[in-house]
Amino acid sequence: MLELTNVEVFYEGVIYVLKGTSLKVADGAKVGVFGANGAGKSTLLKSVSGVIKTERGEVTSGIIDFDGKRIDVMAPDQIAKLGVTHVMEGRRLFRHLRAEESLVVAAQSNQSKSHIGENLEMVYTYFPKLRELRGKVSGYLSGGEQQMLVIGSALMAMPKLMMLDEPSLGLAPKIAELIYGILDTINKEQGCSMLVVEQNAMLGLSFVDYGYVLENGRVVLDNTAENLMKNEDMREFYLGLSELGRKSYKEVKHYRRRKRWL
Repeated sequence: MLELTNVEVFYEGVIYVLKGTSLKVADGAKVGVFGANGAGKSTLLKSVSGVIKTERGEVTSGIIDFDGKRIDVMAPDQIAKLGVTHVMEGRRLFRHLRAEESLVVAAQSNQSKSHIGENLEMVYTYFPKLRELRGKVSGYLSGGEQQMLVIGSALMAMPKLMMLDEPSLGLAPKIAELIYGILDTINKEQGCSMLVVEQNAMLGLSFVDYGYVLENGRVVLDNTAENLMKNEDMREFYLGLSELGRKSYKEVKHYRRRKRWL
């Protein structure tokens, strides 16, 4: 459904972020992107949704195809109408609107606005808490409730591909696990493909089917989630594990041993 081929991205024609990145997301698949801060994970999602153009960024080389159409040359609103939704990092929402008003606004992006009632009921089925909070002002909701709201807003647009940037950021572990459980149900029942950026590699790998590791704008490792869990570099540098079990961050000597993919 989604394919990036040798994509390069610059900000303001100077800052080189993605350096020949290639990635695939099959129809109905759950794919994860992992890496440290500054690796280019968020830029990758913004390049797909077209939001990169609003931040003085540009795809200067390579191709991004979605559902048989080249989208790196399209505007963000055109990409959204094809069925791509982007849940950005930091729980971006209309903080002055009530929760249900935010959901209704999100349904205006495509043909889904003729099914607002049905879609609201679908969102409330997956997120019963939002039904209780429908009359509350969005900006006054808790972090977990806001995360449910932005995911519900993305779902209102009836996406073929939902991209999520750090959905567990700032959430209690139990809330993060709850949200990932709901995302898994949405994926299975709606057939919605998902591309997830996640710094909590353990949590992310337990959710996705396939994963990519980005370092300095390049894919350095990709494999099934099961095989990534077993990869020695992935375990030491991203999961904090070794052959003897869990390690303290003080014991992970990044400077002592080079990663095998470098």
